[in-house]
Amino acid sequence: MKVLGVLIISAFALAAALETPVPVKDMPAEKKINGRITNGYPAYEGKVPYIVSLLFDNGSGGGWFCGGSIIGHEWILTAAHCTHGASYVNIAYGAVWRNQPQFSHVSWDLITHPQYDTGNLHNDIGLIRTPHVDFWSLVNKVELPRYDDRYNNFYGWWALLSGWGASSDNSGMTDYLNCVDIQISDNNVCVEHFGSTFITPNHLCYATPDNKGSCGGDSGGPLVLHDSNRQVGIVSFGSALGCLSNSPKGLTRVTSYLDWIRDHTGISY
Repeated sequence: MKVLGVLIISAFALAAALETPVPVKDMPAEKKINGRITNGYPAYEGKVPYIVSLLFDNGSGGGWFCGGSIIGHEWILTAAHCTHGASYVNIAYGAVWRNQPQFSHVSWDLITHPQYDTGNLHNDIGLIRTPHVDFWSLVNKVELPRYDDRYNNFYGWWALLSGWGASSDNSGMTDYLNCVDIQISDNNVCVEHFGSTFITPNHLCYATPDNKGSCGGDSGGPLVLHDSNRQVGIVSFGSALGCLSNSPKGLTRVTSYLDWIRDHTGISY
């Protein structure tokens, strides 16, 4: 009986240790950090020509910022928790200074994955159809993974995150685009922190021992491999304890949704 009691106590302790992830756009930021993505570095003009800044509006006066990536002349890839509940979005292209884009478009054509679950953030992927965009050095697409990559776990690969996420609890989005280089972790790093209810093979995970990574406002932004310049992740969730909690962060694994993207956009590799 005593052993059973110890087991029950241990089970409760384990359950208490697990944390519920929150969408990155809702993560609290700490005031002592002056740049987001946290502990990153400023992007030079043309370094990340595929990233866009997204200002969503719910049609009732409410709005939120996210990031996204250009994947075709008429398509943006982002997170479902960004498109969900929105009526339209203002898309800013080719910016390093967020408020000084090369040009912008408005789109009402938002596609949220039909099985997106707001409770556990599963299938956190969305698309935006846009007016036609011509490509050049400051505005260009990122390639998606090939179908051959569907069985690649990418553990240990280095990749680039970028975005205009918040610099503090009070300051909102940063004005200048920031980047950070991260190494993709084994998904078990996130399973041990958030639990197997939330973490599935449709996710990518990365540890943050140096607090390098995404923060509020970076949701929907791209994770792009150094080696092949292909987008393998979409910024999805992190810790409710904040951007600087040393907690791992999770992304939507793009290779799990190649068929869904192709069926809506016609884009495949």
